Amino acid sequence: MARRPLPRILSTGSAQLARSRELARTAADSATDVLHPLITIARGLRRLAAAGRRGWAQTPKDRRGPLLFMVASLFLVVAVMPYGPLLAAVVVTAAAAWQGRDRTPSEPDGPDESHVQRLASLYEALVPYFSAAEDPAPLYAHGGAWEKAFLSHEFDDSGRVSHLLIRYPAYFTDGEPESRARIEHLLTAKAGRGREYLFAWNEEDNELAFTALAPLPTGVPAQRFVTAPGETVLGFTDPSEVQRTLPLTYGTEQRDAPPVVWRTGLRSTEPHLLALGQPGSGTSTLLRSVALQALQHGDLVIVDGGGTGEYACLTGRDGVLAVECGLTGVLASLEWAATETERRLIAVNRARQAGQPPPDDTRRPLWLLLDRPTAFTHLAAADGRKDPQALLQVPLRHGRAVNVTVVVAEQFDCADALSDALRQHTRARVVLGPATAEQLKAVLGAPPHTTPLPAVPVGRGYARLGTGAVHRLQVPATPDPYDDSTSAALRKAVRDLLPPKTTPADGETVPEPTEAVPDPTEAAVAEPS
Repeated sequence: MARRPLPRILSTGSAQLARSRELARTAADSATDVLHPLITIARGLRRLAAAGRRGWAQTPKDRRGPLLFMVASLFLVVAVMPYGPLLAAVVVTAAAAWQGRDRTPSEPDGPDESHVQRLASLYEALVPYFSAAEDPAPLYAHGGAWEKAFLSHEFDDSGRVSHLLIRYPAYFTDGEPESRARIEHLLTAKAGRGREYLFAWNEEDNELAFTALAPLPTGVPAQRFVTAPGETVLGFTDPSEVQRTLPLTYGTEQRDAPPVVWRTGLRSTEPHLLALGQPGSGTSTLLRSVALQALQHGDLVIVDGGGTGEYACLTGRDGVLAVECGLTGVLASLEWAATETERRLIAVNRARQAGQPPPDDTRRPLWLLLDRPTAFTHLAAADGRKDPQALLQVPLRHGRAVNVTVVVAEQFDCADALSDALRQHTRARVVLGPATAEQLKAVLGAPPHTTPLPAVPVGRGYARLGTGAVHRLQVPATPDPYDDSTSAALRKAVRDLLPPKTTPADGETVPEPTEAVPDPTEAAVAEPS
């Protein structure tokens, strides 16, 4: 049977609606242009009337009688004068037109003197890099016109350059990283240090877009993010970098923020994560944030190589299988994790051979969170025992197929002690804290498009998932809830996300520690053996 065409009102309704809106907008603009004098006079009459009311209200009561007599005499004189009413109407109209004029100050057509000086200074600084002696008509020359080189420019409230579109000659070697780095370093120094800049090179049109980025919001508390199972929010980035936003509770406000979402599971191309940073950069904060999100759908095994009790709040919680701080416990937990991975692989293989779905006990995610595992490498070598990192080979190689995820956080000064298997299979990378361009490129595999800062807040850094783009990253504030030196509101947000205590076999309830007096048995941390 032939398909009947859609009614015309349905097939062309959107186009007609768009044309109607355009016609209405054009008619409104034309009416505004025609009636602009009347609008101005009406606005002026309203202002004159308001001024008259204010003057009458400010006149003392004993002077209002003489004032009324003088105004009445004036109206009488105007009425008996030849052409008096006509002249009075002309005078009132002229006064209303003058009072109703648009008083908003007009913006200058071009940059002011200070802005011109800054642009000229930037132009002169770029001359040695964008000029050649063989060029018959150089775009950059000492004493030349910067208007031809700078296609557009913007300034912030402090008078510094916030955006600049630079045109450069075609013979500039924009395909070489060294040449780009020199230009970026020069622009960063001349435009003002202490800010992050984004450089967008357009080799096809020989243009460079230079933009000062706003700082990422800090202090976003830990909370339940609107994500699907298998998605973990590492932090938040610039709105132009991702095409997704998440609703957040930020203090008393509700706002949407663009997240950096890391996907794990069977179809993930980056099943494991490695985070590096300086001491105090926020790697432990990142692991706590990941742990709170992972506990919604999976189980955890936590290895604390720092021995400072950063994860004592998770001890004995539902879904937390172990929080180990000693070498013996770490070896036992990681050996069990390797055996569990092998068991899951065998169970999944048998189920597939039988044409059945995987067993339920292989679908629940298992997370291995290791903070500074190289500390146990040195202890194991001194004690003549097996390196704990060697036990991670099976979860790293085959964990994705059975929902086993490994997350490792380490410091830069101990990064050389990480095993080759861990470096090879952690395709999701995060760098937190101050880092040089060489360190960022070595860890992430590609340099960021923004300039790193020498001093950054806790949890601030860069993230790259596999071969994707390098994103700026700000980790949600997830402090230790037992640390009294942090904000009480942030600690309360973390405590609200903690799962309940695991009920003992004898049925006794485990009391929750209060804010004023923490539980000493829970906060205690065993010394590394």
